[in-house]
Amino acid sequence: MTKFFFVIPLSFGLIAMTLTSLPHMHAQTIELDRDNPFSVPSTLPFQAPDFTKIKNEHFQPAIDAGIKQQYEEVLEVANNPDPPSFENTIVAMEKTGELLTRVSRVFFNLTSANTNPELQRIQIEMAPKLAAHSDNIFLNPQLFSRVKQLYDDRENLELNGEQHQLLKETYIRFVRAGAQLNAEEQARVRAINEEMSSISAKFQENLLALTKERSVLVDDVKELDGMSEAEIAAAAKLAADRGDDGKYLVVITNTTRQPITVSLKSRDLRKRVWEASAYRGLGRNGGIDNRELVLQLARLRAEKAALLGYASHAHYALEPQMAKTPQAASEMLTNMVPAVVDKAKQEAAEIKAMMKADGLDGDVQPWDWEYYAERVRKAKYDVDASQVKPYLELDSVLKNGVFYTMNRLFGVSFSERFDIPVYHPDVRVFDVFNEDGSTVGLFYADYFARPEKRGGAWMSSFVTQSRLQGTKPVIINVMNIPKPAEGAPALLTFDEASTMFHEMGHGVHGLFSDVEYPSLAGTSVPRDFVEFPSTFQEDWSIEPEVLQNYAKHYQTGEVLPNELLQRVLQANKFNQGFDTLEYISAALLDLDWHAVSPENAPTDMEDFEAASLRRHGVDLPAVPPRYKTAYFAHVWPGGYAASYYAYMWSEVLAADSFALVQGRGGLSRESGEQFRNSILSRGGSSEPMDLYIEFAGREPSVDGLLIRRGLKEE
Repeated sequence: MTKFFFVIPLSFGLIAMTLTSLPHMHAQTIELDRDNPFSVPSTLPFQAPDFTKIKNEHFQPAIDAGIKQQYEEVLEVANNPDPPSFENTIVAMEKTGELLTRVSRVFFNLTSANTNPELQRIQIEMAPKLAAHSDNIFLNPQLFSRVKQLYDDRENLELNGEQHQLLKETYIRFVRAGAQLNAEEQARVRAINEEMSSISAKFQENLLALTKERSVLVDDVKELDGMSEAEIAAAAKLAADRGDDGKYLVVITNTTRQPITVSLKSRDLRKRVWEASAYRGLGRNGGIDNRELVLQLARLRAEKAALLGYASHAHYALEPQMAKTPQAASEMLTNMVPAVVDKAKQEAAEIKAMMKADGLDGDVQPWDWEYYAERVRKAKYDVDASQVKPYLELDSVLKNGVFYTMNRLFGVSFSERFDIPVYHPDVRVFDVFNEDGSTVGLFYADYFARPEKRGGAWMSSFVTQSRLQGTKPVIINVMNIPKPAEGAPALLTFDEASTMFHEMGHGVHGLFSDVEYPSLAGTSVPRDFVEFPSTFQEDWSIEPEVLQNYAKHYQTGEVLPNELLQRVLQANKFNQGFDTLEYISAALLDLDWHAVSPENAPTDMEDFEAASLRRHGVDLPAVPPRYKTAYFAHVWPGGYAASYYAYMWSEVLAADSFALVQGRGGLSRESGEQFRNSILSRGGSSEPMDLYIEFAGREPSVDGLLIRRGLKEE
């Protein structure tokens, strides 16, 4: 099953590009109070952040100082009287921004995983400053002149492959930022970037607030029939923490579908929960309204793309991706629509029959699907989710599943340590070692949901690998698994277990990075390639050898019975019509929002969304998009604008390569080393398709994807 969770990469190039300083500043000596923990690199192992010293009040002065300091450094590069060389221009730029990078990595990780009102205030205030800072770098004519001279003479510079790639990527960043525009056009680009950064920050703040606003308060425990005792206890604690003693709080996750509806027997409560999710961000009953923010972002993105010479933001966004054009991305999705819709309709018919057996007539409603799909799954395969969860205890999934697989593939081991300060008590830290005992880096795991964390799951980093800077990676995986009541075990669904493997796929992409330059390190790759390594790791979660190693009953230690395992594996491909259609609907919706020109920018968010789904033939009422527009975190503040299709594109690569690995011996060090050396260690140092062909020996085939999703027989 494809996961829909994204990385948050932060390197010099990406900070300069996407966190997009103050209006034109002059070089000056910048001093940050030495009591500020960001003033010097952390003395902890691997330069891990020292959260015993970091306070809210340290961020804003450090970001301000980092902006000014990097601008001074960039001016030195731009005004260097010596003729431009790769070393004094491109490498010199890679060395700028040490302070800003250090504080930004911590700040943006916390605003996602452990935010508070003060951090949110700083984020909104700093967003336009960071946007202007990016423009001050990429719209500097002297700096661009030096980069362009090198790019034009690149064939005579005797560069190695990684240096050639860095020069090309640097030049492209300048051009795509507007370096070739005239002064008036550049001024407008600056204004647009500043405005978009403020709107995006507000949208992200609203998303967190919506999770609280749309939580469903339940008065009577009888309405929670179907939930486990541990889940009910957790809901009671959430309500009590909010001041509603004796009641129960059902928290909304970031997707349209709500996992809790799988088990809730009360149709009325399922409807309340689903509607709380699906209608959020629309300003209903005086609530938070994201509609105008969406319309503003769509219009501004279209205007900026037009200024840069593109037909739409989608054309602008996809040019550096593997897909290259929105047409290619759209065709991949629309070509699947007829088969996927047919599959979803078949599933709907089975669900409708199950509902009729319960005395419910009429069409399947979206709040019915998850509940009755699970009933159908149980009837067809005799698999009940509650039967399986006792075999999926979190620590066993992590250590005996995820870590075990990484050891079998790559020879690495994980050793928990307790001397590294963390930003929340739930966060765990692990040393990562190669087979020869050499250190790879640090891995942080932050798995439990809490009100201060945005929804979803993702990977990010506190430090990235770079031979130039002499740094090793400090990587973090974040999820939103419901935290059990005190003393109760954390039992996972298969989807949550699979997500742990997925996010570790991103994790090893960062951990195994072995490049010279920080802008090319780890996950600094195109959007439609970055989800490939993570999706590749998912399928190991159901590999029999791996599953039997971690799927053990938390009380008895009994291994998940083989007969139940086979039924689980069969059931794993059930409901793929729904899963695929809700994803394709959201991906097509994203492409449509970013295909508009400034002249035809939408004026009504809900009408535009409905028309888009109708036009593509994916407007099945019972199967809404995985994300509706008003809370589509990936594409408004999340960096995936016009790129949500990337998950499916990456899944083609992942399914194809997984099939290849199975044919090469499956779970083995040889397979793992090939994947590590050809894909995971290379970051963005080569073109993605070249990396894939180096690993696979050919371009990818779609057959693996169709088989993986149960849309084609093996």
